[in-house]
Amino acid sequence: MSVVHCHSAASRPRKPMVSVCIANYNGVGVLEDCIASVLSQDAEVTIEIIIHDDASADGSAEWIRCRYPDVELLASEQNIGFCGANNRMVAHARGEYVLLLNNDAELFRDAIKVLLASARAMPTPGILSLPQFDWESGALVDRGCLLDPFYNPVPNLDPNRSDVAMVVGACLFLPRATWQALGGFPETFGSLAEDVFLCCTARLQGLPVRVEQRSGYRHRQGASFGGNRVDHGKLRSTYRRRALSERNKTAVLCICTPGLAMVPLLLLHGILLLAEGAVLALLKRDLRLWREIYTNAAIQTFRQRAFLRAERWRVQRGRVITLLEYVRPFVLLPRKLVMLIRHGVPGLR
Repeated sequence: MSVVHCHSAASRPRKPMVSVCIANYNGVGVLEDCIASVLSQDAEVTIEIIIHDDASADGSAEWIRCRYPDVELLASEQNIGFCGANNRMVAHARGEYVLLLNNDAELFRDAIKVLLASARAMPTPGILSLPQFDWESGALVDRGCLLDPFYNPVPNLDPNRSDVAMVVGACLFLPRATWQALGGFPETFGSLAEDVFLCCTARLQGLPVRVEQRSGYRHRQGASFGGNRVDHGKLRSTYRRRALSERNKTAVLCICTPGLAMVPLLLLHGILLLAEGAVLALLKRDLRLWREIYTNAAIQTFRQRAFLRAERWRVQRGRVITLLEYVRPFVLLPRKLVMLIRHGVPGLR
């Protein structure tokens, strides 16, 4: 069992409006910018900062204690992953709203003010985010994301589109009561695609998933987990990231796709996934790629069938929208095909 040592800040507010929850693992090199951006917010509300240190080996916990004694630090003795860390922080939070913020992200100064104003104006509570900008270039990365049929995120770049299929977990804002009603992140995921799962679950229950077009945040894409960015025209990733991504997106497909549409979609997904793995393994002459990413996704899906069945029953029981309404923010063109044409076969390390 993972033991958490809670270092309570003496000045922790009793009734904050917003709890900013920052999951950290070996992020001592990026935390300064992240925390400073929260402390410099011009929102005239009480904000608490909670950081979950996931058994970092770089001295992050000690650095936080010394440099930011007013930050609420939850220091875990074992690494439990991004999902577990966020679940712990929200359970510990006191705010009416929670903002999940990556340790490698930096908020614009008016970010929380804009998010709060948008949340209060919504007739139905939901999930919100802001435009995401690349840390180095300053280029727009997305205004939330649409999804392809196999639950791969497709960046939304349309400034006139606010309702999206999902928002990235690097900056995810919602009422704490809504998080609790949705059940938080599935801890079996560990990391990756948990934001897709939460947003799809919310949409099934008729809750909006929106991106406010004002303000934004800068993000060092891939810094906290490796890969998932384009360098010099080439898409870079890691074996571990790809393995978790394929396994978890398959799980979201199984759990969230409404009705009988899930069965043919899962079969098609499985066939295409294994075909993709076979082709890439042959092209790159890399059996590790086939074994650790593609066959692993199939094996893990089979092994988790009891969990997937139970979660599907729980999530679909709360569904209030039709299949057509659910797929409205989906696009037909597979994202992987687009990326292959643009950047070629991804590099792995």
